[in-house]
Amino acid sequence: MEKILISACLYGEKVRYDADHCLMKDDLFQRWKDEGRFIPICPEMAGGLPAPRPPCECDPKSGKIVDKDGMDYSDAFKSGAQIALALAQEHKIRFALLKERSPSCGVHMIYDGTFTSQKIAGSGLTTKLLKDHGLQVFSEFDLDRLKSVLDMV
Repeated sequence: MEKILISACLYGEKVRYDADHCLMKDDLFQRWKDEGRFIPICPEMAGGLPAPRPPCECDPKSGKIVDKDGMDYSDAFKSGAQIALALAQEHKIRFALLKERSPSCGVHMIYDGTFTSQKIAGSGLTTKLLKDHGLQVFSEFDLDRLKSVLDMV
């Protein structure tokens, strides 16, 4: 049975920047959870950030992860991404299910760095690192696609 690295917030842990979660409510998700397929991680908390914490976005000019006041949190985000990669490698994980729009976990879309809720095409730091190391990464909106891939494994 393939293990899946999952954003801890999607798994139901209160680790988001606002100390809340975004537990997925889907029968397939629940079945995989009951089967013990998921290995949850919040890269931001693994990198040393608390919950709650200031919301952060990727500054498109500098490439740094900053809060709305410009405080740089890039090191924590990079550290958390490395920890997520190490966890995936430790468990020989080939697939990840990560939170869309997050500066860590965004798969297809992230916020544009203006703190105006505008989104742009792009991926978070953890997603990029995992993809660079051969993992297939899916967002919560790609659950059916992930199932199709897993059905072929």
